[in-house]
Amino acid sequence: MLINTRYDTPTEIDSIHNYYEGLVFEAIQETIPEEMPNSSYIADIVCVALNHLPPRYIRHKVDMSFYLSPQERQEMEDKVKIAVNKAIRIVKDSTEN
Repeated sequence: MLINTRYDTPTEIDSIHNYYEGLVFEAIQETIPEEMPNSSYIADIVCVALNHLPPRYIRHKVDMSFYLSPQERQEMEDKVKIAVNKAIRIVKDSTEN
């Protein structure tokens, strides 16, 4: 969360976020069974997956919904699935060694 350090209060800047974050969280919920390892393991997967995707910063989710064509949305979802699967392999391999 970004904070206005001058006044230490939330600002309009707080609404800025990476659109891919929500898509990655959704893909992980669909991909990883609930009985999988702890939240630290999941957080590592999220970070690795997001680092393999381009940032798409928005203020409101409706901003992307309005500007994306169905084809662009599908391409983004496909990229997310690839990034999440790759991240799972990377994190799994690093914890096994």
